[in-house]
Amino acid sequence: DTGMNTEMGKIADAISKAEENATPLQRKLSELSKILSFLVIGICIFIFAFRLIKIGDFSSEVILDTFMIAVSLAVAAIPEGLAAVVTIVLSIGVTNMSRRNAVIRKLTAVETLGSAQIICSDKTGTLTQNKMTVVDHFGDNEELLATAMALCSDAEIDENGDTIGEPTECALVNYAAKLHLNKPELKEKNKRAGEAPFDSMRKMMSTVHSVNGRYIQYTKGAPDEVLKLCTKYLKDGKVHELTDDFKQTILADNKRMADKALRVLCAAYKEYGSIPASFDADTLENDLIFIGLTGMIDPVRPEVLEAIKECKAAGIRPIMITGDHKDTATAIAMELGIIEEPSQAITGAMLNDISEEELNKTIGNYSVYARVQPEHKVRIVKAWKKNGMITAMTGDGVNDAPALKAADIGIAMGKSGTDVAKDASDMILLDDDFTTIEYAIREGRRIYRNIQKVIQFLLAGNVAEILTLFLATLINWDAPLLAVHILLINLITDSLPAIALGVDPASKNIMKHKPVKSGTLFERGLVIRVMLHGIYITAATVLAYRYGLTSDNHAAGMTMAFLVLAISQLLHALNQRSNTDSVFARGNGHNKALYGTIVVSGAVLTCILLIPALRRFFSLVVLTGAQWGMTALLSLLPLFLVEITKLIKRIRNKKKTRE
Repeated sequence: DTGMNTEMGKIADAISKAEENATPLQRKLSELSKILSFLVIGICIFIFAFRLIKIGDFSSEVILDTFMIAVSLAVAAIPEGLAAVVTIVLSIGVTNMSRRNAVIRKLTAVETLGSAQIICSDKTGTLTQNKMTVVDHFGDNEELLATAMALCSDAEIDENGDTIGEPTECALVNYAAKLHLNKPELKEKNKRAGEAPFDSMRKMMSTVHSVNGRYIQYTKGAPDEVLKLCTKYLKDGKVHELTDDFKQTILADNKRMADKALRVLCAAYKEYGSIPASFDADTLENDLIFIGLTGMIDPVRPEVLEAIKECKAAGIRPIMITGDHKDTATAIAMELGIIEEPSQAITGAMLNDISEEELNKTIGNYSVYARVQPEHKVRIVKAWKKNGMITAMTGDGVNDAPALKAADIGIAMGKSGTDVAKDASDMILLDDDFTTIEYAIREGRRIYRNIQKVIQFLLAGNVAEILTLFLATLINWDAPLLAVHILLINLITDSLPAIALGVDPASKNIMKHKPVKSGTLFERGLVIRVMLHGIYITAATVLAYRYGLTSDNHAAGMTMAFLVLAISQLLHALNQRSNTDSVFARGNGHNKALYGTIVVSGAVLTCILLIPALRRFFSLVVLTGAQWGMTALLSLLPLFLVEITKLIKRIRNKKKTRE
């Protein structure tokens, strides 16, 4: 076939049809923008109509003044710095991850990692060391077994004596070398005449060799598949008919090795009087003579066991996907703590017998998928996503690309991965190590939590600005804040601390919490905190304006209101580091960047007050000593009130723990 009808074409078609969904944060920020849009429009219309009706004057001057007040409220409702802060925070996260062998190809993948609930991981090289070694065998003629395994492979030994090739085949070549059967010498005596290359559907490969005028074929592959093609077996140097009893003996030994977490391969052979007419698999792979089995171990990475424990404690479910025999996969998965009993493993053949609807219902029953084809990966990803799970998928081959594209987070292998897999992925593991995924999720969670802190911080300030202007309108005060004041606060004294909050160190318990649900940005308690903190800042700002008016000086009241709103929001950034711990607690370490931005923002405010031209531009005045004292006290009021709120929450949490 040609074009899209080829195997590569089918893969390209699957990649093009894989939908790229919006990330959890994108969906939540989109939801937030809609809420803010309706809020802004509603506030503007209400205030504009309310003031005009209350004043009863519809002159052009009053209409313009009322319109400007409504615009001020609209400005107050929009967190102008949010988009920039989120982008900066994600970019810093990308840099941090690259230092730990996790290369992020798409910026939004950083926060998606923090929401991950399922990690579908390859076994070989990711959960294991990818250092295969033959440690067991079954068969009457070990020398012929090693010869068959070495010749029916593409691994080679270079001039330095190093084995080069795919790890499994390297292990087989090394196995033969230990029996003094060196691959270069074997190749010289057994010239390869043709081959049927390995295919993941057949799970085997065959090579045909010329030996002294005759031809011999060696086939190696998955025992259950190769055995189906065998009609005879070799024992005591003689060829016998393969009976059901002896086949059961072979399968029992296969299971014995698989139960020890060994990867088992089967070898068979076939002789020809002349060169085969065709090297097609259908022509070669039939009527074979069984030689034996080799069992090789690929030790698990020592650090993976702890990483899996961390993931499970964090509410993240690790899933193993492998082409190995089910028994081998089950043994390794149980050793790593991925599953507790064999019934949690399923094969690709069993998947074929399950409908999409049934798989969507039963997907939660399985954590190990053995003997899978690349197309099964896509089904697995879609089934988990149908259950509302944020799913990560690892892969390295060309035919893994559709699954990587379909997953919420596609993770390609940097060492063994193909360019096609890397192009389809969101993240590349330079070391092919599962622990790097666990670190990336930890970093993603930190970033996601910090973005929540930023949003909570900015929205609390915006609520305070809205409520201050709204109350002033109801009381019929002159505007306590100008639009230029709000813009200055939002862009300078809000945005700089917000960026610093975005790089806040991770909580020591960050991997003990469940993944953030993808339903809404406002998880339980966030709305209450935003409103409560906003009310605290509003109270301080309104009191400051009222105090300034005692001398019948609107300018002094406006200056005090501006300063209290700006300074209390700066100090409020300290409150956002934790929703329960005091600002004086050091459980999460210091955030020097936050302290620095508070100093810089404070310096900007000082310059505006001290430089006459700037002071006039912002319609501010010089305050008296008493007014400065009251400004300082009221600026500390929200910090004090939030501390009391946190203390009450800590007391309640302790009480619940005791109960």
